[in-house]
Amino acid sequence: MERDTIIQAGLEAALKLAETRPWGELTLAEIARESGQSLDMFHGIADRAALNGCLDGMLDKAMSEGSLDPGETPRTRLFDVIMLRFEAMEQVRDGLLSFLRWRDGSLDGLAIRVRARLDTASWALACAGLDADQGPPRQLERAGLAWVYGRAEAAWRSETSSDLSRTMSVLDGELVKASRRMSWLNRMRRRPGAQYPDTGR
Repeated sequence: MERDTIIQAGLEAALKLAETRPWGELTLAEIARESGQSLDMFHGIADRAALNGCLDGMLDKAMSEGSLDPGETPRTRLFDVIMLRFEAMEQVRDGLLSFLRWRDGSLDGLAIRVRARLDTASWALACAGLDADQGPPRQLERAGLAWVYGRAEAAWRSETSSDLSRTMSVLDGELVKASRRMSWLNRMRRRPGAQYPDTGR
């Protein structure tokens, strides 16, 4: 089996087990059994730490499943692709909440969160067609969107509506704030001596 297939099967099995178990208590042997694979299939491919680090990447892939409309505003495109991720998260809510509780309560998990949010922001920008090397400094843009995503994730965790209305409201509001910050930065860049071209984002 291919590496990605084994990791995918392992993550799906772990999320299923975590619906009723704390994420940190799961063992690789249990995950392998739940996935229908023998433990040796995971050797050299994915241990528990590797699976922990791959979960956010699996969810990020959902952001590329929609169709990009270049005619939409950058904010609308970002809203649409990020909501695709939350919709994918909703399909594995109970197991994912177990993972998030582990992630936020352990040193290993906190390290994963910092890296994963930046990776999520980068992929969201790519899926929204906003990853060209122009406009605001890339690291600043990634960090700003990672903050937006984090605020929306907090709303998703306490979501009570099946249509994710709370999550959508917080995400839209945070994107509006981020857009205003980027507009301010663009105005600064248009001053004499600016180092970056104006992209109108």
